[in-house]
Amino acid sequence: MSQFMIYRSTGEHELFEPVSEEQLKSLQSDREPIEVKLDDQHTFQEMDGFGASFTDSSAYLIHQILSEEQREELMIRLFHPENGIGLSVIRNPMGASDYARTVYSYNDLPEGETDLDLARFSIAHDEEDVIPLTQKALELNPDLKLFLSPWSAPGWMKTSGSMITGQLKHEYYPVYAEYFAKTIKAYAEYGLPVHAVTPQNEALYEPGHYPGMLMPAVAQADFIKNHLKPAFVSQGIQTKILCYDHNWDEPGYPLTVLEQAGEEVDGVAWHWYGGEASAQTKVYQAFTGKEVHFTEGSGGEWIPPFKQAFSNVMRTGIQILRNYSKSFVLWNMALDENNGPTVPGFGRSTCRGIVQVNQQTGELVYTLDYYALAHFSAIIRSQAVRIESNSSHESIYNVAFRNKDGSIAVVLFNEGEASENIQLKLHNDELLNLTMKPQSAWSILIPNPS
Repeated sequence: MSQFMIYRSTGEHELFEPVSEEQLKSLQSDREPIEVKLDDQHTFQEMDGFGASFTDSSAYLIHQILSEEQREELMIRLFHPENGIGLSVIRNPMGASDYARTVYSYNDLPEGETDLDLARFSIAHDEEDVIPLTQKALELNPDLKLFLSPWSAPGWMKTSGSMITGQLKHEYYPVYAEYFAKTIKAYAEYGLPVHAVTPQNEALYEPGHYPGMLMPAVAQADFIKNHLKPAFVSQGIQTKILCYDHNWDEPGYPLTVLEQAGEEVDGVAWHWYGGEASAQTKVYQAFTGKEVHFTEGSGGEWIPPFKQAFSNVMRTGIQILRNYSKSFVLWNMALDENNGPTVPGFGRSTCRGIVQVNQQTGELVYTLDYYALAHFSAIIRSQAVRIESNSSHESIYNVAFRNKDGSIAVVLFNEGEASENIQLKLHNDELLNLTMKPQSAWSILIPNPS
């Protein structure tokens, strides 16, 4: 039994705790077992990985507020595959998001001016905090993949003349495509290849209090097909293009983009703030071969009790993976004691970071999101392939992967209100028996069974 690596979370005082052979035996009950059957002959998507975002706020807190010793500890615990939880995806904003200390792009100009040649383009803002941390993450985990998403084009390119509200003016589509190309090449100069971009974060939302940009589906298809992809091709840029980058409740948007610009689009990015994860499968089945990615989900004070909040990340994370996603990325890597900093005028934030960095005391606290991500990322590695897994009872959420080394990673969550005895099987051969408390999560790494 000791050949297995097993972790469990049963509540806020026991999070991602290792379970020994002796403990496992003592936890077993005589209840009729619920079978969880694995079939590694039936495979699905290959994983890129799990992660969060170095927003301007997150990067500032980690790079400038934490001590050097705290920062080193945190980065190892986040990204190192053996000494940490092995996060392998970072999705960074291109310019300011709602979680930034100021409103900025990579080409800010005085009002009334334009810069069609992007002569004043610069990623200098990112050089202070975001780039050093992203470089460190890549050093700790060479499998790391970097995604970039803008919340807005530079204000001078938009109908509003500002990074807040408005749409991209059509005459600036070619310039904005070059803006993406310049960003990717600038990051490459720092040894940071950009794996994928999305043309716009939450393209159907036009916030009035932080950077954003409305981009209807037809406009996004036009921008990708006739400007962004041609710019990449002409400059030899291999970065993938993912469309949409918004909630599950509007699958018609990515379907429209894929219908109109499918050859130029590599996949679809999704968020969890509306709808159901099954939307991912709906679009995937309509356009088989296009990648599925989950690029943003944040917990926060709108789900205040620990039990419900932890359950939401576990249950929804399993659903995201069972609906073909190659990534599972939460939002801010770090926020402070007031769930900030946020852009001026944003108001009160209710989001939660992977960690909390107290700006007054310097204290570093790992939140429930860190431990929930650990249940996935610590055992499911980059290039793992999802395999068939099924439970004989609907209350036991489950997902399983085969890693490159042949080991099998299984994540289980008991959604029910009663303890359940679980019997884990592979090809009808019994592997393991364990008893799961209600609302508990277990992660099990099985050495190569062949």
